[in-house]
Amino acid sequence: MSSGTIAAPQAGEREAGWRDIVAVLAVRALDRLRSIAAVVRPLGWTLMALAIAFWISGVLMGWQELIVAALVLAVAVVLCSAFLIGRTEYDVSLDLARTRVVVGERAVGALTLTNSGTRAILPSRVVLPVGAGRGEFSIQRLAPGQQAEELFTIPTQRRGVVEVGPVSVVRGDPLGLFERAHRRDDPVDLYVHPKTVLFGGQSLGFLRDLEGMPATDLSRDDVSFHALLEYQPGDDLRHVHWRSTARTGTMMVRQFEETRRSHFVIGLSRSSGDYRVDDDFELGISVAGSIGLRALRDSQRVDARVQGRELAAGTGKQLLDSLSTVEHSRPREGGVPELAGVLAAHMPLASVVVLVCGSTVSTEDLRVACARLPFGARVLAVVVQTGLDRPALRKIGDADVVTIGALEQLPLALQKVLA
Repeated sequence: MSSGTIAAPQAGEREAGWRDIVAVLAVRALDRLRSIAAVVRPLGWTLMALAIAFWISGVLMGWQELIVAALVLAVAVVLCSAFLIGRTEYDVSLDLARTRVVVGERAVGALTLTNSGTRAILPSRVVLPVGAGRGEFSIQRLAPGQQAEELFTIPTQRRGVVEVGPVSVVRGDPLGLFERAHRRDDPVDLYVHPKTVLFGGQSLGFLRDLEGMPATDLSRDDVSFHALLEYQPGDDLRHVHWRSTARTGTMMVRQFEETRRSHFVIGLSRSSGDYRVDDDFELGISVAGSIGLRALRDSQRVDARVQGRELAAGTGKQLLDSLSTVEHSRPREGGVPELAGVLAAHMPLASVVVLVCGSTVSTEDLRVACARLPFGARVLAVVVQTGLDRPALRKIGDADVVTIGALEQLPLALQKVLA
């Protein structure tokens, strides 16, 4: 009785162990079948299906012609599969001469493949994805230690971030029935920056001092002295003016003007409804980049924002990289008035705010947007409209509004504002 009780669990454990082994083997076999199926292209599946269909039809109907056709197709499939045999273990190096270019500039790269093994590598095809497209290179037979280099040029007609790579080494047959691809190296991002314009002259009319410009708000604790007031409980005793206290017999403290540190804010609308055409949108991005670069050269603290997110703008490279990624926003994210409200909420101490938008924004929307911006900040709105012959200047409340039709008009427009 006792021996039978012990034997039953042992048999159950052996059965569970066999089930685990079978499950592992099945998973490995399935993975292997998937890897084999991955090398077969649609034409290969079609020919194999035809070969099977011809063979079955020929046997059932006694047609020797169909049997011969099935054999011919089977031989063709087997011969083409032989082209998959061979190593493709290259050492791949992808190098871009520059990872940041301006729209229209030539972006050049080099692809180097080295056979670091001890056996020769048969001819292969190398596929290099570039954004939505791809380039293909034919690599000849490489002996051990031999190297092949391919130069390529990337079109940069549009602003954006282009992913180059990863490189795939492809081995296939002449008929295109099979294709085996191995990925090599990591992709590289190519930043295509918007065009910008350099301009000199005044520093956009903003103070360069460390403490910032004084505002009209009064404070009992700041650095810009304004007047003397009678002491109130809670005032800082360090600000007591002892000479006036001795003369009047009443404790007097200094009153200060609140100061506003130089804080340059750029609000770029990316709402598609604010622009007539895509060229206007690209011009607006170029304007934001040009003004931001000038402010950074003037040692201003620059913050840039679009609908939905803030753009990195600590350096010129960060600003242009961020602008390379800007695309149209969703309608629910609003237009210029909503963007101005976000700027006021997140950057209430801004000393200068520049709004950039398209010509379809109405005067009333611009008026609402300017009214929502931080109180006391100097406001400049730049409206872009490609094809305009010369810049135009107008006032909306306390804000200066300039309309330009080309990037080259921006320095003249700002000169008019600062005049």
